[in-house]
Amino acid sequence: MWIYNLTKLAVKQLWRHPVRSILTILGVSTGMFLFASVESMQESMRLATETTAVDNVLVVYRENRFCPFTSRLPESYMRRIEDIDGVTEVVPIKVVVNNCGTSLDVVTFRGIPTNKVDSMSKDFQYLSGSLNEWKKRSDAAIIGEALATRRSLTAGDKFDAAGITATVAAVIQSDNPQDANAAYVHLDFVQQASGSGLGSVTQFNVRVKESALMPEIAKKIDTEFKVDQDPTVTRPEKAFVAKTAGNLLELIEFTRLVGLAAVLAVAGLVSNTILLTVRGRVKENAILQTIGYGDVNISYLVIIEGVLLGLIGGVVGISSASLLINYGGLALSGEGLSIVFKTSATVIVSGLIISLIIGLIAGIIPAIMASRQKIVNSLRMEG
Repeated sequence: MWIYNLTKLAVKQLWRHPVRSILTILGVSTGMFLFASVESMQESMRLATETTAVDNVLVVYRENRFCPFTSRLPESYMRRIEDIDGVTEVVPIKVVVNNCGTSLDVVTFRGIPTNKVDSMSKDFQYLSGSLNEWKKRSDAAIIGEALATRRSLTAGDKFDAAGITATVAAVIQSDNPQDANAAYVHLDFVQQASGSGLGSVTQFNVRVKESALMPEIAKKIDTEFKVDQDPTVTRPEKAFVAKTAGNLLELIEFTRLVGLAAVLAVAGLVSNTILLTVRGRVKENAILQTIGYGDVNISYLVIIEGVLLGLIGGVVGISSASLLINYGGLALSGEGLSIVFKTSATVIVSGLIISLIIGLIAGIIPAIMASRQKIVNSLRMEG
């Protein structure tokens, strides 16, 4: 009960100085906004590149090629790959991008055969449009939610990128991060529209029976085409993403230091604010002591004020970051691969806990100072 009463009193104390409290909350929210954004980037990168036991897709690419513009493989390789033991499905994909460098606005066209779309789309959740609409039009595209949000597209709209004009047949959600920023079109359509001609693809996505077989099958595929005119390099899909997005990994890894700096800045801000508050409230604390508030009560009052400032600022900052990242369609792309950023529940909970801990720690030293003030000396102080 006494904690509840002290909390009410702490709220009133903060409310008495609205400008100082609001500025502190804004400072905390800015720092926690940055922290949540950085952690969301880290988490999204980890999910996009960390291979798990359930992953069973290999990517076959042209050896010593990186950008999709330079990777060209004969579509006829598909039959030879299908003959390898352990392979359950092979999907030839033609990839065309409007920008092969690192960018925030990359449109990735992925051309797939019409007879493979059912297996490729089995995990799609349709937000608008349908698969049947895609099958009806030769220029139809199934686009990911991030791409649709970024370009304000919905089913029935036309859009242009990389010299290709397509009609949106459906907007989808998918657990695969690469689907969120892609536009799936008919293979023959993108081959002709890009000028590469029929029979040429960028890569093959190979599904195997068991994830444990991936290293062995990857080696067999590369051995099969080692002496051909177009040799290959085969990796697990997420390892392929990690290899291709090497520069993005380094860039996002650096941001962890920025997030740490933001947390330290928030701790210093809250501690400084509470310290100034305690110094300006010496007589008030002395009066509270004279009417029965002990040293422990004064200490808890100051600490609760710090926790409230940290927690309110954390809620504002983390909520703002979550709204921007989850609904802003933010994605960082390079060499035709995309890292779509999402704020997970783990990031939100950890951010709120850190905000609470920062407020708690920031209030300890001011709380000790406030509790050690002598009543007589405090009452004699002017101000």
